[in-house]
Amino acid sequence: MQRRDFLAGTAAALSLPSMTRMLPAAPFKISLAQWSLHKALFAKEIDHLDFATIARRDFGIEAIEYVNVFFKDRARDAAYLAEMNRRASDEGVFQHLIMCDGEGDLGDPDDARRTRAVDNHRKWLDAARTLGCITIRVNAASSGTPEEQQKLAADGLRRLTEFAMPMNLNVVVENHGGLSSHGDWLAGVMRLVNQPRCGTLPDFGNFYEYDRYQGVRDMMPFAKAVSAKTHDFDGFGNETTKDYRRLMKIVLDAGFHSWVGIEFEGDRLTEREGIIGTLRLLQHLQIEMAS
Repeated sequence: MQRRDFLAGTAAALSLPSMTRMLPAAPFKISLAQWSLHKALFAKEIDHLDFATIARRDFGIEAIEYVNVFFKDRARDAAYLAEMNRRASDEGVFQHLIMCDGEGDLGDPDDARRTRAVDNHRKWLDAARTLGCITIRVNAASSGTPEEQQKLAADGLRRLTEFAMPMNLNVVVENHGGLSSHGDWLAGVMRLVNQPRCGTLPDFGNFYEYDRYQGVRDMMPFAKAVSAKTHDFDGFGNETTKDYRRLMKIVLDAGFHSWVGIEFEGDRLTEREGIIGTLRLLQHLQIEMAS
């Protein structure tokens, strides 16, 4: 497929955001993960504070998912969070969740370091509550045997979730490398935590030596959000590295009808082209799967 052909197709997709609102009952909702624009953000081509405006005005998307690295030193900055709230409110954008990295291993074998990791994440719970988010996404990093890591990760997650519960916030774990990318292992962690506010965020792209379709199936009983990762598209608008219809059928068959976040991570297309391609694909699947 020639790049100009893809651009012609994705240009037409700019008229599609209203399509979601035209559906009588869309089977799932679409949000935009900030990581889709990570190259532009790291290059300072766009500013974190403009993310809500870009999501709404450039793509017609009405819900966003932040990544904490882009406002890492602002979690306790009341004025900055207020400005984020103002801009999102002005655009009518729902601030859905914060993806949290770099705050320590919640499954650290050392109890003191595990406790410190839990404490480090608490500021993001506070920020999420201030922003009106309903979820923070964390990681389940640990070390030791698979069984030991399950118990350690469950302990850290349980502790953090105990702080989240009175705030009516969810703590979700993404398959993000290591054992967390084994769906059965992560499902086992969820069963050990056994808290309604602790769940998963299945990422379609982050399965390596584990079958992605089985991994999503393993995680969906605990899912509170879904990450629709994409890398490239063919001439028909299909994702070339994974079967999106099969994946979204697994999602819907699990009874999930909430936010599916666009997370483009390809190299051939620009970030904006990739976002539009993903949006177009998801909107066609909304229509196809609505009946």
